[in-house]
Amino acid sequence: MSDQLGPGASLTIQLNGEARTCPAQLSLLEVLRHFGYEPRLVVVEFNGEILPRTAWAEQAVGGDAVLEVVTIVGGGS
Repeated sequence: MSDQLGPGASLTIQLNGEARTCPAQLSLLEVLRHFGYEPRLVVVEFNGEILPRTAWAEQAVGGDAVLEVVTIVGGGS
Protein backbone atom coordinates (compact mmCIF):
# COMPACT_ATOMS: atom_id res chain seq x y z
CA MET A 1 0.00 0.00 0.00
CA SER A 2 1.47 3.35 -0.90
CA ASP A 3 0.86 6.15 1.55
CA GLN A 4 -0.18 9.51 0.13
CA LEU A 5 1.34 12.36 2.11
CA GLY A 6 -0.91 15.21 1.05
CA PRO A 7 -3.58 16.89 3.18
CA GLY A 8 -6.09 14.41 4.50
CA ALA A 9 -3.79 11.47 3.80
CA SER A 10 -3.96 8.41 5.99
CA LEU A 11 -1.83 5.38 6.63
CA THR A 12 -2.30 1.93 8.07
CA ILE A 13 -0.29 0.77 11.07
CA GLN A 14 -0.37 -2.33 13.24
CA LEU A 15 -1.76 -1.51 16.69
CA ASN A 16 -1.92 -4.35 19.20
CA GLY A 17 -2.00 -6.87 16.35
CA GLU A 18 -4.73 -5.14 14.32
CA ALA A 19 -4.44 -3.06 11.15
CA ARG A 20 -5.65 0.44 12.04
CA THR A 21 -5.90 3.60 9.96
CA CYS A 22 -4.82 7.02 11.19
CA PRO A 23 -3.88 10.36 9.65
CA ALA A 24 -0.43 10.47 8.06
CA GLN A 25 2.47 12.50 9.44
CA LEU A 26 1.59 12.19 13.12
CA SER A 27 4.05 11.73 15.95
CA LEU A 28 3.73 8.71 18.21
CA LEU A 29 2.18 10.93 20.89
CA GLU A 30 -0.43 12.19 18.41
CA VAL A 31 -1.20 8.64 17.24
CA LEU A 32 -1.81 7.55 20.84
CA ARG A 33 -4.21 10.45 21.37
CA HIS A 34 -5.91 9.75 18.03
CA PHE A 35 -6.77 6.23 19.22
CA GLY A 36 -8.02 7.48 22.60
CA TYR A 37 -5.11 6.50 24.82
CA GLU A 38 -4.15 8.62 27.82
CA PRO A 39 -0.38 8.93 27.28
CA ARG A 40 0.36 9.12 31.01
CA LEU A 41 -1.19 5.68 31.50
CA VAL A 42 0.44 3.58 28.77
CA VAL A 43 3.71 1.90 27.89
CA VAL A 44 4.52 1.69 24.18
CA GLU A 45 6.57 -0.80 22.22
CA PHE A 46 7.37 0.80 18.87
CA ASN A 47 8.72 -1.55 16.20
CA GLY A 48 9.94 -3.96 18.86
CA GLU A 49 11.52 -1.38 21.15
CA ILE A 50 10.08 0.19 24.30
CA LEU A 51 10.38 3.94 23.83
CA PRO A 52 10.71 6.39 26.70
CA ARG A 53 7.91 8.93 26.93
CA THR A 54 10.41 11.71 26.27
CA ALA A 55 10.80 10.40 22.68
CA TRP A 56 7.10 10.12 21.80
CA ALA A 57 6.53 13.70 20.61
CA GLU A 58 9.47 13.48 18.18
CA GLN A 59 8.96 9.89 16.96
CA ALA A 60 7.45 9.91 13.46
CA VAL A 61 5.01 7.10 12.68
CA GLY A 62 5.04 5.63 9.18
CA GLY A 63 2.92 3.03 7.45
CA ASP A 64 5.27 0.25 8.47
CA ALA A 65 4.88 1.02 12.20
CA VAL A 66 4.06 -1.79 14.62
CA LEU A 67 2.79 -0.58 17.99
CA GLU A 68 1.98 -2.55 21.10
CA VAL A 69 0.27 -0.36 23.68
CA VAL A 70 -0.21 -1.57 27.24
CA THR A 71 -2.41 0.37 29.62
CA ILE A 72 -1.13 0.73 33.15
CA VAL A 73 -3.81 -0.17 35.68
CA GLY A 74 -3.40 0.91 39.28
CA GLY A 75 -4.61 -1.24 42.07
CA GLY A 76 -3.99 -2.38 45.56
CA SER A 77 -4.06 -5.51 47.58
